Amino acid sequence: MLFIVPTPIGNLKDITLRALEALKEVDAVFCEDTRRTSQLLNHFGIQKKLFRYNEHDERSVASAMAWLRGGKSAALVTDGGSPCISDPGRRLVALARQTGMKVTALPGPSAVITAIAGSGLPADSFVFLGFLPRSRGKIVKALLAAFALNKTVVLFESPHRLKKFLALAREEFGPGLTAVVAREISKIYEEWTGGAIDDTIAKIEAAGEVKGEVVVLLRPPEKAGAEDEEDEESAGPDEHGGLA
Repeated sequence: MLFIVPTPIGNLKDITLRALEALKEVDAVFCEDTRRTSQLLNHFGIQKKLFRYNEHDERSVASAMAWLRGGKSAALVTDGGSPCISDPGRRLVALARQTGMKVTALPGPSAVITAIAGSGLPADSFVFLGFLPRSRGKIVKALLAAFALNKTVVLFESPHRLKKFLALAREEFGPGLTAVVAREISKIYEEWTGGAIDDTIAKIEAAGEVKGEVVVLLRPPEKAGAEDEEDEESAGPDEHGGLA
């Protein structure tokens, strides 16, 4: 049996009781970095066999599958957050399901969900782009497609490339963009910066060097009539049980 176990993205208190229970019960833990995972397990007094799982190494994937086929259980974790969400794990989960193994995904810490919830931007639906490609053309193409849906866009960005990315977004899509930058979510230096993109850029520039893990949220200007369309889509059941 394979457990997908989210781990804290900052504050160790964010771990759930179910996650701790799963980590205690499984036969082994598949992780990105055995050192990071050892620190987490030691903090909670848990001792387990650890295997480094590398999504891009066929031998690593095969070894993990062999462990599971042998009737043993395992917890899949990453360095922080939910596995498979711009983190390793998807291939293993897909293979386990294809071969009929039981897979259980636990809810828990996620930088994506935390960022969208805390941003103040519309979150009834949103587009998550993960880490964008490096080339300017591909970045613009991805953002154009996402903005066409008139939804809040969430993505991960390197702290070293954040200023360059925001400048690109401003150049390509204009001052009407709203931009929120959530940095070091759930950590001691957690910081939120947001507003019109020009204001966000100015604040980020004034703060100096950007450090830590970064989530960027962008919202295009509302299209004419978009608000009415969203109201219709989000309408609940009427008094007869149908859609209003």
